[in-house]
Amino acid sequence: MKRPPRYSLDTELIASGISRWVEIESPSYDPVAVNLMMDAASSFMDEMGARIERIPGSGNLGDVVTARFGPISTPGILVLGHLDTVHLVGTLQETLPIRMEGDRLYGPGMMDMKGGMYIAAHALGHVLEEYGPLSAPITFMFIPDEEIGSPTTRQLIENEAKRSRWVLVPEPAHDGKVVTGRHAFLRYTITVHGKAQHAGVAHGLGKSAISGMARLISEIEDFSDIEREVTYRVGVVNGGHFVNVVPTECTAQVLCVAPSSAAFDEISMRMQSLSCNDSDITVEVHPGPVRPLFKPTAGTLALLRIAEKVASGIGLELKHGQFGGGSDGNFTGSIGVATLDGLGVHGDGLHTKSEHLYMSSLVPRTKLLAGLYRALSDISTS
Repeated sequence: MKRPPRYSLDTELIASGISRWVEIESPSYDPVAVNLMMDAASSFMDEMGARIERIPGSGNLGDVVTARFGPISTPGILVLGHLDTVHLVGTLQETLPIRMEGDRLYGPGMMDMKGGMYIAAHALGHVLEEYGPLSAPITFMFIPDEEIGSPTTRQLIENEAKRSRWVLVPEPAHDGKVVTGRHAFLRYTITVHGKAQHAGVAHGLGKSAISGMARLISEIEDFSDIEREVTYRVGVVNGGHFVNVVPTECTAQVLCVAPSSAAFDEISMRMQSLSCNDSDITVEVHPGPVRPLFKPTAGTLALLRIAEKVASGIGLELKHGQFGGGSDGNFTGSIGVATLDGLGVHGDGLHTKSEHLYMSSLVPRTKLLAGLYRALSDISTS
């Protein structure tokens, strides 16, 4: 008796697989949790016949898992994505349980981007099951720290991309469009230093670092130019220990987005020039991880043409563009490797407690990825 297909293009089957991954909560700063997710991905790819390589995490972050099919001597396809999320352990129980409402399947990381990496793996399983091995080598790279700027994995990603001919990134589709370019992302940590004093004293020499930071945050966010898509946003602020002590230190994390080289330089200059108009308060600016500007290249646009042809064959129209919302595709696209991003699921509520994917997108997007694998494999041997 013939065994039923394990990787059939069935909506419920694919959704069930994604949900199993989403059940494993994996916030970036929890290496134990992230590595449980890496265990699941390793097992899934191992069952498909991959050669698994695992690099232990550094900086108290999770491991990197690479799954290879075919020889590594020939440049082939790199499927690149992350398994860490912005949702803390406990989100499933407290605010975002896995549930289905109509066409929407909710859960932490459902859209960004466990859904995308799962359909990419399922698509390969379908191709191998239906058609046999690909002619081109294909490598999956599962990243543990993308949501915090990939501070420990950028070099690994770039090295792998340089050995590849094409990079496919199943990040969420951008309003249904694929991504052929991404704005640059710049991260900073700002530290403000003040002067201590008992907070209950009406007069004195104390200067609050928190008050200084509050003024600075308003100044920083006012740099934003929404029309130009240049943004400055403060997301994490910490300061003070006791309410009866004037705080002497306050820190804030800033995320800036630059759609052009000129905007990148403008942000760098403004952030490095920050100061308070008070000689008793000092400001330190510490640059963090940067996602470089990813502009469409001839190679990326040629890869898009191939994807458009595949999409047409399954009744899809692919639109594309350069967008914000950084990804590891920034690294590969910026060094000139043909990169097609935004190949993952359609959904909404990214990075919120209403994150969900659209069930109706699962089979079409899985078909698109499966078709791309076959088309690129054929090109590699022509």
